[in-house]
Amino acid sequence: MTDLFGIMRAPRAVLFGNGQRHALGRVAAALGRRALICTDERFAATQEMSELLAALERAGVRVQVYDRTQPDLPVDGVYECVAAHRDFQPEAIVGLGGGSCLDMAKVVSLLLAHGGEASDYYGEYKVPGPTIPVIAMPTTSGTGSEVTPVAVLADSARDLKVGISSPQLIPHTAICDPELTLTCPKGLTAIAGADALTHAIEALTAVRRSPDADIAQTRVFVGKNAFSDQQALIAIRALAAYLPRAVEDGSDLQARGQVMAAALAAGLAFGVAGTAAAHAIQYPIGALTHTAHGAGVATLMPYVMDFNAPACAADYAAISRAMGDTETDPGRLAANAPRHVYELFSAIGIPATLAGLGVRADQLDWIAGQSLLAARLVTNNPRPLDEAGVASIVAAAHAGLGSFRASR
Repeated sequence: MTDLFGIMRAPRAVLFGNGQRHALGRVAAALGRRALICTDERFAATQEMSELLAALERAGVRVQVYDRTQPDLPVDGVYECVAAHRDFQPEAIVGLGGGSCLDMAKVVSLLLAHGGEASDYYGEYKVPGPTIPVIAMPTTSGTGSEVTPVAVLADSARDLKVGISSPQLIPHTAICDPELTLTCPKGLTAIAGADALTHAIEALTAVRRSPDADIAQTRVFVGKNAFSDQQALIAIRALAAYLPRAVEDGSDLQARGQVMAAALAAGLAFGVAGTAAAHAIQYPIGALTHTAHGAGVATLMPYVMDFNAPACAADYAAISRAMGDTETDPGRLAANAPRHVYELFSAIGIPATLAGLGVRADQLDWIAGQSLLAARLVTNNPRPLDEAGVASIVAAAHAGLGSFRASR
């Protein structure tokens, strides 16, 4: 395709760098005099939290704190937060923590602005208008939620996680301070960074759609485009070079900064391009195994790449180059890409197979069928995906049958 086509959606401001957390007071004061902070018990007890509360007070901002955010964001916790803080009428909501804390802030902002149940907004473009401004401050480097139009939560009435997707959910301001990630444990650093790499790969290789003028008004995920491709490659380049360093030495602030910047870039990429098969298949796997999302998508990614290879030669060659491959033949470059991804994930401790995640062989058919329910992800895959295709991916990923493993 020769026509240049791109869609970009992002917060009004992104403040990135060591020490940028200290801007919170003035950023919040510009939005109003009452701020609700959504965080978890771990971060609420830190010295950094005390400093941020003091900065908000100095800026003349009254604060209430909800510190009971749980992993995977159960919807009941969202309702608890909304009920506890509705009368406060916050004018800004600060998401402070990992992806669940950021998503909590987004959904609380939505429900306080528009009312109703979370289920009223599941899917795409169901949010009727602007929400309360969200200031997103990540303490992990993975989900990219600080810049994306998506919030994912667990609804006990449904078997799988559910998503709310709307440009109205993009935070007003993202404050990304790598120093906040210095205490992120080694295992979580690896899983979060692997999640970011899958975001970047799936955005870069997403289906390319006809760029009609309505596409961004009717789809949250529009498919690959010129802007998302560049953000994805920035992320892949940085993660290949710095994620192993950040995992190995959590005090390496340069590596922490590069990985955080990569997660942000990957978020900008998939926030418009979307993700695909690895994320669709992870939904039922996560429901069965209760393993971390990042570990699931990363385990799947090389096997998904094998399946998609016939449709992705040019993008796979670009991935190999971004990961430092000096091969000059484009065909060999493309063929090497799944192996580079697999080896990086292996080096940081990502399980090599679905069996390693606890998936049993008798669960594979159910996984394949359930994966197809995530239609917005399935239709975003570069190679057409039906139940037989998903079944072939999960069978290979369970048994560890991949071209990237055979070539070792």
